[in-house]
Amino acid sequence: MIRHALLLTSLLVSPLPVLAQGCGGSFPAFVDEMKSEAIRRGHSPATAAAFFAPIRQDPAVIAADRRQGVFQLDFTSFARRLISQNRIDNGRAKEAQYAKVFDRIESEMGVPRGILLAFWAFETDYGGYQGDFNTANALVTLAHDCRRPELFRPQVFAALELYEHGDFDPATTTGAWAGEIGQVQMLPADIIENGVDGDGDGHVRLKSSAPDALMSGAKMLRALGWRPNEPWLQEVVLPASMDWSKAGLDTQLAPRDWQALGVSPRAGGWQGNQPASLILPQGKGGPAFLAYPNFSVLFEWNQSFTYVLTAAYFATRLEGAPIFDAGNPAPGLEGAQMKQLQQKLAARGHDVGEIDGILGAGTRAAVRAVQGELGMDVDGWPTAALLNRL
Repeated sequence: MIRHALLLTSLLVSPLPVLAQGCGGSFPAFVDEMKSEAIRRGHSPATAAAFFAPIRQDPAVIAADRRQGVFQLDFTSFARRLISQNRIDNGRAKEAQYAKVFDRIESEMGVPRGILLAFWAFETDYGGYQGDFNTANALVTLAHDCRRPELFRPQVFAALELYEHGDFDPATTTGAWAGEIGQVQMLPADIIENGVDGDGDGHVRLKSSAPDALMSGAKMLRALGWRPNEPWLQEVVLPASMDWSKAGLDTQLAPRDWQALGVSPRAGGWQGNQPASLILPQGKGGPAFLAYPNFSVLFEWNQSFTYVLTAAYFATRLEGAPIFDAGNPAPGLEGAQMKQLQQKLAARGHDVGEIDGILGAGTRAAVRAVQGELGMDVDGWPTAALLNRL
């Protein structure tokens, strides 16, 4: 999956000349052009030559980029796949092992340990599996591919900068297929911008040092807008008379206003006074959460709604929340049905993005709009009944 704030890289590199915006064509010629660009950026010819010498195109990276079917799962199925008792137990053990690091992070940055533990767990199983793709090959392969070269090309030059600092080896550094490195999976430009030497050894080593990885991840979240010492997600119980049109990230109400509508916390009291949005990942019959402003920051780490919600919920679970109530939602649509729905929505003039069978933000918004047009409950959950109406 494409993770993290890729667009931050635009702040870290100088504007590319028109020639450097190219992609595709001969891979060796593309590498030679990038080498020339590196020299124009001020890197020495010897350094550029040494960095690009071992780089090879990796077809497995392109295959991984095109294969992200796990995001077709509904929230409950996805959460049950990612959250196991073993991950919970390991998370609590890691929390105890690095208690001083988490205390420092919460004191200095205001990022809660639950959030960092959740991403640490989902990204690399607490550092246990960090990916075995050659990072330099992955970044150059994706920069050469014409799907999103503007995102990955700057990362190549950021990796070159790390190489000059002695913190990256183009021949041996490995990570995820999209070029992320280390225990919390950060891209090279994010490491340059937000890397922290958490263990005091004079280097930022996100692969081998948990303190470095956790401190760096926390600093990046703060840079992305995390608001210290505020909540992010809270499970709630809804009344039968709920106005479903109030659901969705576009609507924000203060907790007292949600309470006036009959919404109540499922466990404990209200966690804050900040405006919050009602999230119904599987419609009116499924789980229900209030998402506070910090929830939106997590989309800068990963843009999948299901992934972000699962990570946000897991963070609350690690901090003592109960297992969520899965409810009894109407069955969702399978991949082919979802594509059919997206096609019908697009034909009605709604922007659903790529017809990919994934219930993303654009498709959810279109579903809500069409539900309103058809006089159905506006809960954003696509069902066979909606598809049949269309």
